Amino acid sequence: MEQLLVSIVLVFFGIRFPRALAANPAVPALFSFGDSILDTGNNNHLATMTKCNYPPYGRDFPGGVPTGRFCNGKNPTDLIASALGVKDTVPAYLSTTLTPQDLATGVSFASGGSGLDDLTSQIQGVITQPTQLAMFKEYIGKLTAAVGQQRASEILANSIFLVSAGNNDIAITYSLLLATTRPFPLYVAYLVSNAKNFFKSIYDLGVRKVWALSTLPLGCLPGGRTTAGGPLRFCAELANIEAQTFNGQLSAAVDSLRATLPNYDIRFVDVYTPFLSIIHNPQASGFTDAGEGCCGTAPFGVSGLCSLMAVCPNPSTYVFWDYGHPTERAYQLVVNSILQKMKMNVQSSFANTSITS
Repeated sequence: MEQLLVSIVLVFFGIRFPRALAANPAVPALFSFGDSILDTGNNNHLATMTKCNYPPYGRDFPGGVPTGRFCNGKNPTDLIASALGVKDTVPAYLSTTLTPQDLATGVSFASGGSGLDDLTSQIQGVITQPTQLAMFKEYIGKLTAAVGQQRASEILANSIFLVSAGNNDIAITYSLLLATTRPFPLYVAYLVSNAKNFFKSIYDLGVRKVWALSTLPLGCLPGGRTTAGGPLRFCAELANIEAQTFNGQLSAAVDSLRATLPNYDIRFVDVYTPFLSIIHNPQASGFTDAGEGCCGTAPFGVSGLCSLMAVCPNPSTYVFWDYGHPTERAYQLVVNSILQKMKMNVQSSFANTSITS
């Protein structure tokens, strides 16, 4: 009866859900938490310098609009949702134009600059992980009001939830603030403990399908090369070793949760390795530059913030868009590799494209 009444109200007010929802696909929605790898514009609404809702960001996004994605186009939140046939782009939860359709098919709670350590988010004035969790709880209330309790529970249980965190904790908070006062193994244990608590919290809220993304190869980011790669800007090996250490422990934590929590399909997703493969052999995947950011190019090969004056003519030939974020094309290749390993049926124009080592 509750579901019937909700349906009548929605039809009365002219609210229609997309065909994908009506058809009740295997993946009805996609959600994301974490940092700038998955943020689709939440930082636009914050008093922070960590935002990118200005040109040249978004130059290759539909309409050439700078939406707040830390990329020249779509990021993995959008690309995975599109490949799985959910929708082409995923809006930020803090967007002022959210519709009932958006709520039912997925939103992003991610915030560029955030991390598993609250200090990481506080440094940059962005959304902490506990606050992202609180936003998700608020979202569940809105979803339930829109589609009813039963359908809301079905959406939460069958949708995919992406989580990307650890990048900023290691590259910023630890490297710049804590390296001289705290042993790295202790910090990693702290980060992984926070990650496990977060994964348990969303499980308790009805989530059952989670993809926990590894960090990027932090030492090979343009910013990492500039700050710790020496005058020739090699990949900074210490940063990569730290990233691998974190990724290994995160993977073990995910395996432990999957084994102990009933019906919890939580998976560790390695993005470190496919990105490193591209970086070490960019020409094999059609890239000409793997060390500099397309819009961060500056004299003497020093990467800075995105500059409209310095943007490269063809981002698709660059692995990186700015000092710390890949281009849409690099993201697309890695996402496609992930989906193939996950054995997911995809609806992507890149479905037959793979990374060549």
